[in-house]
Amino acid sequence: MDVLLAFAAALVTLRLAAELVRKWRARRAPELLAWTASLAAFAAASGALAWGAAAGWDDRAFRAFYLFGGLLTAALLGTGSLLRVGVRAAGPVALVYAGLAIGVAVAMPIDPPVTGSEIPDAAEHLAFFPGRALALVGNVAGTVAAIGVALTGLRRRPVGNALIIAGVAVAAAGSAIAGLGEGGGALFAAAAAALLYGGFVSPR
Repeated sequence: MDVLLAFAAALVTLRLAAELVRKWRARRAPELLAWTASLAAFAAASGALAWGAAAGWDDRAFRAFYLFGGLLTAALLGTGSLLRVGVRAAGPVALVYAGLAIGVAVAMPIDPPVTGSEIPDAAEHLAFFPGRALALVGNVAGTVAAIGVALTGLRRRPVGNALIIAGVAVAAAGSAIAGLGEGGGALFAAAAAALLYGGFVSPR
């Protein structure tokens, strides 16, 4: 069941990302491109959960899950929020960060090697620097940017910004609640992605 739930969540989130691509093609707004990348990272993280549930966790599945779920999703979400309010420097900074994140995810030592059927705890397999430190920076900066921009614009666009705040809260809850398994974690990710998508495209 965990495999099916995680796979379904990946498909749903990928579909939402594709809808954002369509809207970006029509409007060419840079924030839509960053938000598309964030939802695509959500989808890839759910795909890694399906991989781990189906074949058992190993270093490859863990690296994919950590890259897309731990390093990229929140950072790209915050980038989109900053671009929406005109902080154009966020785009180049995000590109540099994404390149660094990919390099760290590929090269970081994993000790002991990842095995088993449970979602791995990063603290048990990764040294704090560089992998966990970079994830901390990316997640904190991205979350603060997304929540901060949403709060400051709440009166101007109450529905959209409230949905973004709710999406961030659901994603954080999914990460914080232990024992969800791959399927439960992916469902939280899909719910968060749906809320965020609604916030991105809402006119109000």
